[in-house]
Amino acid sequence: MTALRVGHGYDVHRLVDGRTLILGGVTIPYEKGLLGHSDADVLLHAVMDALLGAAAMGDIGTYFPDSDAAFLGCSSLTLLERVHAMLAERGWNVVNVDATVVAQRPKIAPYLLQMRRNIAQALDIAVDQVNVKGTTEEKLGFTGDGSGMAAHAVCLMEQKQS
Repeated sequence: MTALRVGHGYDVHRLVDGRTLILGGVTIPYEKGLLGHSDADVLLHAVMDALLGAAAMGDIGTYFPDSDAAFLGCSSLTLLERVHAMLAERGWNVVNVDATVVAQRPKIAPYLLQMRRNIAQALDIAVDQVNVKGTTEEKLGFTGDGSGMAAHAVCLMEQKQS
């Protein structure tokens, strides 16, 4: 018998001067970057929260708190690999991930395949099990006025039951 679970993740970060923009583990040329304790990769944070949620294991703040200096400037790809290892220890396998980055600018279409590859590699799954897309909010709200970015992610996980 196999248990199936769906998880949802959501994250938001402010855009600021003086930071590198990293999304899905890809450095994207842009005049601003996301503010956060780690590399502030809003996409990977949403993916991690979706995975942890599906396994009823809390959220990324539980494991990687912003009060811990060990995670200052840390790569979110490294954190995603750690989440994957924790899930695997409990018998969870990722079936698929679907994620959306919400941002007015920059356009992320040229980087989507590399983001998918990075996520797939960190989760030890095939690229065709990962989808990443971008959308704007038609200049509405904090994402539309360029003051921040958001990301949503959903996943399907399976666990073999004895």
